[in-house]
Order: sequence, then structure tokens, then C-alpha cells
Amino acid sequence: MTTFRLSPAVADAFPHTLIAIVTATGLRGHEPWPATTAAQEDLEAQLAAGTWTPADESDPRVEAWHTAYRSFGANPRRIRPSVDALGRRLAKKGALPRINPAVDSYNTVSVHHGLPAGAFDLDHVTGDVEIRYAEGTETFTPLGEPDTIENPRTGEIIYTDTTDVLTRHWNHRDAHRTRVTEDSTHVAFVLETLHATRDGHLLTTAVGELRDLLTDHSARSTVHHLSPAHPQATL
Repeated sequence: MTTFRLSPAVADAFPHTLIAIVTATGLRGHEPWPATTAAQEDLEAQLAAGTWTPADESDPRVEAWHTAYRSFGANPRRIRPSVDALGRRLAKKGALPRINPAVDSYNTVSVHHGLPAGAFDLDHVTGDVEIRYAEGTETFTPLGEPDTIENPRTGEIIYTDTTDVLTRHWNHRDAHRTRVTEDSTHVAFVLETLHATRDGHLLTTAVGELRDLLTDHSARSTVHHLSPAHPQATL
């Protein structure tokens, strides 16, 4: 079992944070996921038709993350929140990246609702996971760069387990060790908002959509939430 914790300092600084953790077991990433493919193609068709556009930095959902990034010393136009970077890529290229079914599923839900999303292969997570301010001594190996070691800046918000950092700049970039691949069978998907009172209904809808995409390709899924009022969840 893995426990996720929102540190008191982060909870105090962002009192309206709400994080949903969707845990899927028995994932089957090597088979086709037609519903995910259809959801991707539908968003791309809406973009091409001009009936929908992804949230950009002028949207309150993304602007809130830009403000958060600036609060811990990151330039959000250089180091972009994940949902901002994904939306910009979609707007520019007209297509979402195709990585693997599980990643494609949360990417599609993320950009659809303007909420950051990510995932961790729980079989490669060590101990518990905490969302906290970095001390600057932690280590991080970026996704796709297994021979690279970075140190987060002091005061940067990170996800970390007992080995090293899982994401830098809250949700900007994931670690290589806990990346989700076609072989991942036990995965924690994370969806986030900084304004639960305003966007909590979007988070609920996004969680439902993600679970629907997972249903035919996993044995089971569960949902837990983190907030300042409930800062800990054991999966």
C-alpha cells in the first residue's frame, strides 16, 4: 500500500487545492483502447472545426498554475504546467501525442478539462509519496533521460517518494523511474486543481471520464482525494 500526503506547508499556501488519485489495478496496456482513440480523435476534430480550443494561460484554470509556479520561483512561460504545455502542443500541431493507452487516456482527459494530470507506476514507487517544498538536496531523473540527475531548486514544489523526486515544479515533468508504459499494471493517475470551489465539478467529471476509459482495460479502479482538510490517502 502507498500513502500520498499533502504537506502542511503546501496545504497552507494553496488552501483550495484538490487532488484526485485514481488507482487502477490489472491494467492491460498492450491491447487496443478504442474509447481512448475515439476521445483523442474527437477533441482533434473539434479543434480542427473551431468548436473547441484547449485552455491557455488566459484561462483561469491555467492562470492559477502560472501564479503558483511564480510563487516558488519558476517562470511558467519557460517551465510550463503540464496542462498548459499539452494544450499548446495540441493547438500548434492539431493532434495529441500517442504514447501508450494509459498515458493517452489521462492526457486526453487533462486537456479536455484544462486540469493537470499525470501518473505513476506504483510498482516502481518506493515507500510513501509526499507533495512538499523541495529542500534542494533531492535528486531527479527526468523522463526519457535515465542517465541524467538533477536537483530541484530549494522551495520548488515536488512529488517525491523515499528514493527521489517523482515530478518537478509540481506537475511540469515526470521522473523516468515511475513512468507509465504498456507493461504497467498498477498505476496511480493524479488530477489536480488549485480552486476546488470553482473547478471541483470539473475534477469530478474528469475523474469519471478517466475511469470510463480505464474500465474495459483494468480489473479495478478506485478514487481517493487529497485536500488541506484531508491531506492523506492510502491507496
